[in-house]
Parts: sequence; C-alpha cells; structure tokens
Amino acid sequence: MEKKNIIKEKSFAFAIEIVFLYKVLAEKKEFVLSRQMLRSGTSIGANIREAEHAQSKADFIHKLSISLKEANETEYWIDLLFETKYLTEIEFQNIKPKIIELLKLLTSIINTSKK
Repeated sequence: MEKKNIIKEKSFAFAIEIVFLYKVLAEKKEFVLSRQMLRSGTSIGANIREAEHAQSKADFIHKLSISLKEANETEYWIDLLFETKYLTEIEFQNIKPKIIELLKLLTSIINTSKK
C-alpha cells in the first residue's frame, strides 16, 4: 500500500482515538486543553483529505504541511495533558507513539514530494 493511503487511514484512526480521549478528559472536567487537542488532532486527517484533491504539487505540499503543523501542535497538547496529570501513563503510552508515527510519515511524504 502506498504512503498516501497509509497516512489517510492512520490519520483517520488517530482522529477517532482523539475523539474518544476527549470524551475521557471531559469526564474528568478538563475542557480547555482537551478541546485544543481535539481541534488539532482531528484537523490532521482533514487536511490530508484536502491534499488528495490538491490543485497542484505545491498545493499538495502546502496542505500536508498544514497537517504536519497540526500534528506537531497535537503532540504538544498530549505532552501537556500528560505532564499536568490529566492523561494517565497508559493513555499517554497508547497515543504518543501514534502521533510520532504521523509526524514521521508526514515529514517523509512532504520531503519526497519536494524532490
């Protein structure tokens, strides 16, 4: 399977996990940080979907670059939620490798596309 399909599938699965994690955090009465994580975490896949129908190679790279920025921001919120004890060790260890994987995939696709 090519990277474009892998990133599309992984980003959608990640968005689902982010929504479920947001629900867990809402039960803990944490709304501010988790809402930021929800917004950026679901935006990754949305921008990847937009990139599928980019008007040019430059537009494709631009949209994936936005996804990369959103992924980086999502990692920040995940780290912050963990360090402030809103995420348990198990929740953190479950989600952290997935955002790192998306960051690596996006970086790889963007760098390959620029060549």
